[in-house]
Amino acid sequence: MRAGVGIGLRAPHFAEVLERAPPLAFVEVHSENHFGLGGRPLALLLQARECYPLSLHGVGLSLGSAGALSLEHLARLRALVERVQPALVSEHLSWNALSGQHLHDLLPLPFTAAAVEVLVSHIGQVQDCLRRPLLVENVSSYVRFAADQMPEWEFVGSIARRAGCRLLLDINNLYVNAHNHGFDPLDYLAALPPESVGQFHLAGHCVRDSEHGRLLLDTHDSAVAAPVWALYAQALQRFGARPTLIEWDSALPPLDTLLAEAGKAQQLIDSLASAP
Repeated sequence: MRAGVGIGLRAPHFAEVLERAPPLAFVEVHSENHFGLGGRPLALLLQARECYPLSLHGVGLSLGSAGALSLEHLARLRALVERVQPALVSEHLSWNALSGQHLHDLLPLPFTAAAVEVLVSHIGQVQDCLRRPLLVENVSSYVRFAADQMPEWEFVGSIARRAGCRLLLDINNLYVNAHNHGFDPLDYLAALPPESVGQFHLAGHCVRDSEHGRLLLDTHDSAVAAPVWALYAQALQRFGARPTLIEWDSALPPLDTLLAEAGKAQQLIDSLASAP
């Protein structure tokens, strides 16, 4: 897949994207929304696949759960991958399942050696099942764990290195965490080897005042903020151009608003390519 910009393909925009065929590098869907493997959703997805490379972005594997992965979930993901042949498949460095119960959130993990072992084992299992590399995404968080043994960038870097996967570096999540937990996001970028990053996500966030001070919340319901654009430009300098997604999941705007955001990201990529 070329290192251009795509958008998340959500149901309200499916028909318009297929009719207008805007010049996007790829489109991304949430894997679990298409586990049915039939009917109109699959037909539309296959139609989109004829026009664009496809990225499957999962939210339900719970890679960080201490227990076993759901073999049913993994089998359904493999069936979808085999059916639509995506260019990229990704998941999150988080957990959201416990004793068979699923929580509708991407919950952070403590940055410990034990958590690294769990994630490396589960990522290896997924990659063996899918017979392809998996991209894993850093997640936003609002608390830190007393058990933390290392900074976040060391945690995610060691997982990518040991699991033989690559990182889906969410620039907004990185910015949110840097603000909420008081670290320099440029230290994070500098600590990751350039070859470890395979994709970027860009999204919006909001500000909330709490008894503990001002927090940033990763909401995916607004335009990319100016400091996140600036951090993305720094990431491009560090890692080079990578496939980049404009991620907007709720309070969806008109398609043209998403395309304008994609255009901003593409301009930054083009500026990098034209730099002496």
